[in-house]
Amino acid sequence: MRQWQSAVRDGLVEVGVLPYNGFTYDHMYGTKIGGTIFDQNGQRHTAADLLEYANPSGLTLLLHASVHKVLFRIKGKARPVAHGVVFRDATGAKHRAYLKNGPKNEIIVSAGALGSPQLLMLSGVGPADQLKAHNITVVLDQPLVGQGMSDNPMNAIFVPSPVPVEVSLIQVVGITQFGSYIEAASGENFAGGSPSPRDYGMFSPKIGQLSKVPPKQRTPEAIAEAIENMKALDDPAFRGGFILEKVMGPVSTGHLELRTRNPNDNPSVTFNYFKEPEDLQRCVQGISTIEKIIESKSFSKFKYESMSVPILVNMTASAPVNLLPRHSNASTSLEQFCRDTVMTIWHYHGGCQVGKVVDHDYKVLGVDALRVIDGSTFYYSPGTNPQATVMMLGRYMGVRILSERLASNGSK
Repeated sequence: MRQWQSAVRDGLVEVGVLPYNGFTYDHMYGTKIGGTIFDQNGQRHTAADLLEYANPSGLTLLLHASVHKVLFRIKGKARPVAHGVVFRDATGAKHRAYLKNGPKNEIIVSAGALGSPQLLMLSGVGPADQLKAHNITVVLDQPLVGQGMSDNPMNAIFVPSPVPVEVSLIQVVGITQFGSYIEAASGENFAGGSPSPRDYGMFSPKIGQLSKVPPKQRTPEAIAEAIENMKALDDPAFRGGFILEKVMGPVSTGHLELRTRNPNDNPSVTFNYFKEPEDLQRCVQGISTIEKIIESKSFSKFKYESMSVPILVNMTASAPVNLLPRHSNASTSLEQFCRDTVMTIWHYHGGCQVGKVVDHDYKVLGVDALRVIDGSTFYYSPGTNPQATVMMLGRYMGVRILSERLASNGSK
């Protein structure tokens, strides 16, 4: 915990996000220090590290193998049975993999909130009208695949600092009673270790969270043009940090639809940010709390005296945070500010929800030998990073499935 994060922590406590809970993994109202994927040596750890603990004799892992569809047996079956997958390797060559015979053998889809509903649809499990429109053979008419899509909307205020600040990502979180999570990121490049401030970190046209160049349009020419435009900005514009808020839940939901039959093409996703007034109100209260933190005594070292909160709000509202049109009242109406400056932080969920597309054992309803185990099954995501939750869902279901298989083998 260095100066910027400490100032945000103290500011949260000063403006009443109480109690102060210190370091904890638990989600409790108040201000806390959260967990991290970096160890004490600064080494980053991911879900892939868990493979280290697997039994290598029972696991074959194929890299650069992109699954295109799940195969089903239908003839002579009471209902469709998943029995294999079609995938392509890095060269584009097509392969098939099949389950061995056995009542407990199954296929588990873990392609995420965007990938899992897309893959089910490409495999013929989804809304029949949509599948037929793409000439996909309907295996099961399941209109709820791709429904209930959600994403925690994020909004932030950028605060230029008169003094240098450390490079930091989310360490402190304020969990409010009204349903907004308040966090902060700082540093001259906002990139968590990018080698040069001139990469522009979170603003980077190459990789940035706040880049106006969509990922699939980041051609060398587009990136070069965006960088030239950013060079016109003074260095102080990149010294400081963001205090951000994310809406838990959220209540607003949308849907996912296929655009093509190619699994490499992104599906069309509508999250309907702030469609429900409750989500918008949580954002307004969150931004209002951030304004109080910026004006707090605890945070005063990191704010220019000449820059009032309305100036900071106006500056943020004109920043390239998304491709939405701007409104002139964004700096005076927090509702409009929330709508105009909404961002994703990639915490998508829904599309294959429990009780709608899968049962409580995560088995796909209406077919056999197929499960979906990932964030697409969630109805709700907290305002913090869902990575640990998703990992624990996988761990929990893995242990359950193994114990069921062992029990089955022991009873024969």
